[in-house]
Amino acid sequence: MRRPLLTGAVSAATLTLAVTAAGVIAGPLARGRASRDDQQYIAPPPSSHHSFYFTRGIYSSYSRGFRRGGGSWAVDWPKSDLQFNVVLRRLTGIDAYPLEHAVALDDPQLLRYPYLYILEVGGMALQPDEISNLRDYLLKGGFLLVDDFWGNGAWYTLEENLRLVLPEYSIEELPLEHDYFKSFYEGEEVLQVPNVNNARWGQTSECGGCYAGVYGIFDDKRRLMVVINWNTDLGDAWEWAEQPDYPLKYSTYAFEVGVNAIIYAMSH
Repeated sequence: MRRPLLTGAVSAATLTLAVTAAGVIAGPLARGRASRDDQQYIAPPPSSHHSFYFTRGIYSSYSRGFRRGGGSWAVDWPKSDLQFNVVLRRLTGIDAYPLEHAVALDDPQLLRYPYLYILEVGGMALQPDEISNLRDYLLKGGFLLVDDFWGNGAWYTLEENLRLVLPEYSIEELPLEHDYFKSFYEGEEVLQVPNVNNARWGQTSECGGCYAGVYGIFDDKRRLMVVINWNTDLGDAWEWAEQPDYPLKYSTYAFEVGVNAIIYAMSH
């Protein structure tokens, strides 16, 4: 049975218990950013068997001078990913790798993981090896979820990069009737999810009156390869869901949308 979205399926108690489990918030990995100076971004070895890995993409960006370590890709990392993993396991029972998992877009190991998450793409500047490997990844069945970028300038940057990766495919607005919105929870609307600071002031937008939209790129068989969440910030809701002043409405929505994306990616 499909579960209705935004019906309190993720209660405040569930969120609080889930994201504080196993010391996720207070543990040594609970920091917002990382750099190559203090982390080795190595995918788990083949002997580490799990059904699912929440994989964050490491990409080159203008914002940090064409370097990947500590660049835009690492915003909210790893706390957001860790807390999402805990809730994902609690809500679905999926055997998800419980730790953070970042893989460079030009790493051949990327093809081992069918789900990929990137964010803050307004400064993204993909290099030839990243373009080639990401294209191979998507055309061989991989799924890309894009999050947390705002305004027309960031959109044009993403569009330019995706045109290099998939020049023969166009970006389409994704209708709510699409199976993507119904893969686990029943989606009936698209909410604009605010960052934690805006949420405290009752605001949602980071770019004036801009609205949230969900867009997709399909392959020749109409398989959904890319989902783009524009003018919204799912990752901040995952990261700060345990905070009493972060609205439950938005954290619930963000977790359920994130679960839908994974269930869809893993079943198509």
